[in-house]
Amino acid sequence: MKKKISVLIGSLRGASVARKIAHNVIPMFSDDFEVEIVEIADLPLYNFDYDDPSVPEVALPAEYTRFRETIKASDGVLFVTPENNRCIPACLKNAVDICSKPNNDVAWKNKPAAIISHSIGRMGGYSSHKNLKLALSYFAMPMVPQPEVFLSNSHDLVNEEGKITAESTLEFLQGYINQFSDLVKNTTK
Repeated sequence: MKKKISVLIGSLRGASVARKIAHNVIPMFSDDFEVEIVEIADLPLYNFDYDDPSVPEVALPAEYTRFRETIKASDGVLFVTPENNRCIPACLKNAVDICSKPNNDVAWKNKPAAIISHSIGRMGGYSSHKNLKLALSYFAMPMVPQPEVFLSNSHDLVNEEGKITAESTLEFLQGYINQFSDLVKNTTK
């Protein structure tokens, strides 16, 4: 049976660099994996009232249920994200918050994860990457310890067709995806 990988993109723009990077790395997974982008644009902002039984007049959005069930059914999660104002983009933080509840049924718990961050600057989304990693650490999500992936000057990384052309970058990303794949296989036997 194929392992399922959900890819979350920390940008809502259809032509974002993060989405282009995701489309470049998805084919790097072997045929043992079913990899799909899980869209987060339709997720309403998190409000604890949705999960609070003492507030029955506030209904849980159907989008939350679908998203939580998709993540729970995944064997691993790949995050591909830019950096916004030296932090995690709001849409991605919202997705993290949604799957962190309810407390007795956290979708992220022990789920293998990998993070690819990028920015137009030289630090490659370092702050976003570290903030996301910190948020996910609360859920005991196993991650590839090294290398960490910070793609700098990302506006120059992909060509007009959305392809990464630098062979060294492709090799680096392939190695990272291979390590993540091994982590998923060894964690979810």
